[in-house]
Amino acid sequence: MIGLPAGTRIWLAAGVTDMRAGFNGLAAKVETALAEDPFSGHVFVFRGRRGDMIKLLWWTGDGLCLLAKRLERGRFIWPQASSGTVTLSQAQLSMLLEGIDWRRPERTWTPGSGL
Repeated sequence: MIGLPAGTRIWLAAGVTDMRAGFNGLAAKVETALAEDPFSGHVFVFRGRRGDMIKLLWWTGDGLCLLAKRLERGRFIWPQASSGTVTLSQAQLSMLLEGIDWRRPERTWTPGSGL
């Protein structure tokens, strides 16, 4: 995962996004649909219609960065809402990028089991 500065918020854009969009198109979506500043240093995550591709957009202080990832198998877990945003922690973002259901991660042990 990419090291993000402390205090960086991660915004997941609900609904689907046209994955043909690049820097300018995604920055415009951040401003209009999400009502946020794409140059704030926060991370904005978008998912395509098929669910196998996501794009992350963030400002590093000297330029915009765009990361795209496509899963060869499976789909990225996404909220059911068709608009709005969801905030994620850095741990949840790491799970999302690995194709893990970040909403309900399961422990490999139970409290009190002595393990």
